[in-house]
Amino acid sequence: MKPVTTDMLRAHLMAASLTAMGTEALALLALLVLPVSQQVFSSTGFQTLALALIVSGVIVMRLFAQAAFDLAIQGQYATLAGRPVLIEADCPRRWFVVLHLRFTGKPFVLAGH
Repeated sequence: MKPVTTDMLRAHLMAASLTAMGTEALALLALLVLPVSQQVFSSTGFQTLALALIVSGVIVMRLFAQAAFDLAIQGQYATLAGRPVLIEADCPRRWFVVLHLRFTGKPFVLAGH
């Protein structure tokens, strides 16, 4: 497998893992606060809902990362001049910009101070 493909898959799996962790926290909160039996969490309906939440969470994270990248380009915190995208050290949304570039498989360089 190519390193770019591996990096893209890794970014998507990280986003899915973070979303799954949030979904699990919501399920735990529901278990503690609401009168829900534990059998609900092993039902097919809940598993389908959890999968839908994870997929939609990845989509939302991709949208946030795309928006952060667009803002970084507009604010000149990132430049597309060369083949790798140059990201400035003082970019306020640097984490999301890097995440967008990892999602899309585009090469990038992080500028130092």
